[in-house]
Amino acid sequence: MAWNGLVDRYRDRLPVGDAPAVTLLEGNTPLIEAPRLATALGLGEDGLDVRVLLKYEGLNPTGSFKDRGMCVAMTVAVARGATAVICASTGNTSAAAAAYAARAGLRAFVIVPEGNIALGKLSQAVIHGATVLAVDGNFDDAYRVVSGVAELRDVTVVNSINPDRLQGQKTAAFEICEVLDAAPDYHFLPVGNAGNISAYWMGYREYNEAGFSAGLPRMMGFQAAGAAPIVEGHPVADPSTLASAIRIGNPVSWKKAEAARDESGGVIEAVTDDEILEAYSLLASSEGVFAEPASAASVAGLRKLAQEGRIDEKTTVVCTLTGHGLKDPDNAIAVCPAPLRVSADVDKALVAMGL
Repeated sequence: MAWNGLVDRYRDRLPVGDAPAVTLLEGNTPLIEAPRLATALGLGEDGLDVRVLLKYEGLNPTGSFKDRGMCVAMTVAVARGATAVICASTGNTSAAAAAYAARAGLRAFVIVPEGNIALGKLSQAVIHGATVLAVDGNFDDAYRVVSGVAELRDVTVVNSINPDRLQGQKTAAFEICEVLDAAPDYHFLPVGNAGNISAYWMGYREYNEAGFSAGLPRMMGFQAAGAAPIVEGHPVADPSTLASAIRIGNPVSWKKAEAARDESGGVIEAVTDDEILEAYSLLASSEGVFAEPASAASVAGLRKLAQEGRIDEKTTVVCTLTGHGLKDPDNAIAVCPAPLRVSADVDKALVAMGL
């Protein structure tokens, strides 16, 4: 059967009633087996035999998991008569909001922190016709502007504080359960504004309670060490990390994320930028999967726990890769060697290739 997007597939589990879907055919992203990555992490060895899979959300229409939530949020907003939407963003939310607003025929306003958004993401918001304002400060400052505007004008906020966003994002858990015929034992993912870990947990519980899947995973969330308010137990006034998508000092879904961690018996911990970059490169070189740096926080977390012997043997692990690597090509260029320069000569090329 043709895939017609999340609302078509999961309408009876989404708060959309019979509203026409605002869709770009998001969802149905691949769950990729990653045996070479498992081996590189020491998890594929005899005795451990850990199965590692990658939920590659970078193959959504605008290149990130945000499309799932934006599809549902926009569908509900249009059904309620909205004419404009607004969000604060470090990148992916702005791209998704702008694209889905264009699809719905709504005005879109995007507030971003000046100089703290990857150009690949900013270009998407601009080309889709959003009005983009860059504010002095970080994501939390941008979000304060959004909240203030929403109090004074009739605009719909489509950040993850919007419950319809999380309803859309939970569908990724449904898809994983449908592929595996059960929930995984562990689910690793990055934590920024903390909506995604909350949404996945909602989805897993919902499918389990409905009898559609066996078991529940441990939710394993990882923040960047320089932007780890949940780990530190207090907001971070000046969050810092090269993983711009999770550079957030006061997550909107903080309490929901802690509940997902505690109810599932999981963790929310931190990984350094160096660990993120190592995982970023390993993911691309071992499995051919290009994800943005923030996505690699999930793999960095898995690597950290594997090295500490904290992954049970003969288990199934899913890592969410939240966005495509082309969202932030500057970091890829920065961590990779420059192309070898040779003259247009076959013999010299062979020497340079070591052949």
